[in-house]
Amino acid sequence: MIKGAYDGITVLDFTQGVAGPHATMLLALHGATVIKIEPPEGDWGRALGELKGDHCAHSVAFNRGKRSIALDLKSADGRAVVQKLMEKADVIVESFRPGVISRLGFGYEEAKKVNPRVVYCSVSGFGQTGPYSKRPTVDGLIQAFSGMMVMNKLPDGTPWRQGMIAVDVTTGLYTFQALATAIMRQLRYNEGSYIDSSLMRAAAAYQGAKLMEWVFSNGTPPPLYMPAGSYKSANGYIMLSAMRPHHFKALFELVGRKDIAEDPELQSHEGRIRNAARIIKALQEEMPKKTTEEWISILQPKEVFCERVNNYADYLEHPHVKETGAVDWIEQDGFGRMPVANIPGLPPANEHPPQQHAPHIGENGREVLADMGYSTAEIDAMIARGGIKAPAAVAKAAD
Repeated sequence: MIKGAYDGITVLDFTQGVAGPHATMLLALHGATVIKIEPPEGDWGRALGELKGDHCAHSVAFNRGKRSIALDLKSADGRAVVQKLMEKADVIVESFRPGVISRLGFGYEEAKKVNPRVVYCSVSGFGQTGPYSKRPTVDGLIQAFSGMMVMNKLPDGTPWRQGMIAVDVTTGLYTFQALATAIMRQLRYNEGSYIDSSLMRAAAAYQGAKLMEWVFSNGTPPPLYMPAGSYKSANGYIMLSAMRPHHFKALFELVGRKDIAEDPELQSHEGRIRNAARIIKALQEEMPKKTTEEWISILQPKEVFCERVNNYADYLEHPHVKETGAVDWIEQDGFGRMPVANIPGLPPANEHPPQQHAPHIGENGREVLADMGYSTAEIDAMIARGGIKAPAAVAKAAD
């Protein structure tokens, strides 16, 4: 196992859901010791979809490599533990509603008094300031707010939500990037910093070019090029992309539509955009005449860009995916065997399976407390008083 870039860095992780946990998981996979502070009932993100024990696919996917301790932050014991952790943490990340963690006594102002060099990050829906800062929100609502649903509209003009939590996942990536640079400043200059990360801003950053297009096209951004899209074949769907003039000409010659290939009105980019309906109609007429595989065998040798529209099973079983090691299979106790998409820049998951484990609620509580210097008797007493939740048996998580 190669050394992690963040070996020796301690992260106090108050985040729940997906965005914050994604960012802190990336720190963990790069070597940081990430201590996940959960409420006694667990991170609400554990119930995003089908639940097995105390995990769902999302909680496993975005909490690997962490240590979990379940605390009642309103109890004296829970507060004392967090206070000690906060004094020593290099990084603190939280995702409460703006103002909540400060009321609990663990906000940035409180943290930097006892730990001036701490990197502190707050992840929220709309950010820490502004009229919407305390407005409750989720991924789909930010897709609506940010314009993403209009950009992703159906052919009939209906705004459409992405079928996955795209903004949360993207926010996690942007937050990790911000933390990475802040940690570099901390290591080089011994300086702390505060990061205000939000789903709203991440969604806009992700759509930066689309925001520009909207402005200079007066609200009517054209397609990037034509043709580009998926078309029904005899046995499924095929995705076509023919941006350059020679690709366009070759595509329609190969599908047997020289009338489109040689149409003088379709020889320029602007002409193809202007006459998009005619191009789409021709492809809708021709593509169902052969299977996707037949079309690929005809088009790809002539360098016409096309690809089969796969589902996830197709992807996981594809020989290219297998040969390149894009996915490993990991056993998560209480959940089963599951695919882990290997992240660019990280070693393959199968090189260090323990690091891919997502903790159960409070699974590492005793060892975290022991590492902090608490005795077994003290730990038992805190559990008895209810401020610390004892981890459930793994077997229960598998029921």
